[in-house]
Amino acid sequence: MLSPARVLVIDDDETIRTAVVTALGAEGFAVHGLADGADLPEQLKAFVPDLVVLDWMLPGASGIRLASTIRTSSDAAVVMLTARDEVDDRLRGFSEGVDDYVVKPFAVAELIARVTAVLRRRGRIPSVIEIGDLVVDPEAARITRGGEPLDLTATEFRLLGFLAESRGRTVSKTQILTQVWGYDDYDPNLVEVHLSALRRKMETRGPRLIHTVRGLGYRMSA
Repeated sequence: MLSPARVLVIDDDETIRTAVVTALGAEGFAVHGLADGADLPEQLKAFVPDLVVLDWMLPGASGIRLASTIRTSSDAAVVMLTARDEVDDRLRGFSEGVDDYVVKPFAVAELIARVTAVLRRRGRIPSVIEIGDLVVDPEAARITRGGEPLDLTATEFRLLGFLAESRGRTVSKTQILTQVWGYDDYDPNLVEVHLSALRRKMETRGPRLIHTVRGLGYRMSA
């Protein structure tokens, strides 16, 4: 079995840093938090993270400069926390080796999903997700229930994949729109329409796995 993935969190906002460290720790990651990147090279050698959650706006060296440092001295992935959502900023970050972005303000569940997805792509956590008799294999683009494949549209596949990655946590319609459609300004009813269709297909094979949390969103659990 793989050892727990190691995540370094760098954010000068103590409230955000503590919340992220606590949430990632609860998910089973080995986590360490820093308020700045003053001694980042030493921390990379000592902690050897698989991924760094990095705030763009930091005292001293900015997150974008630290991302460059990480690239030259470590093979850790980088997920950037930023209030900067301009295309040019994101392109600059990607050119420095940033793997993904989470725009502030953000829901911790979204950050966990992004971190998990990046680590899964890098092979640091198992790619196959099992929830009851449901098996989601993103790499093989295959989802089965009770051993039989589910016939899903591309959107339904992305939707079920995101809910499976977020299993046990409640995710909002806005989070779903952002993760599945890549944009949060669509009509939230779009989520309900696709979830209804997805549930119909899944529930012909067994009990409900996608649960509505009234006023908050949806949670997937056996």
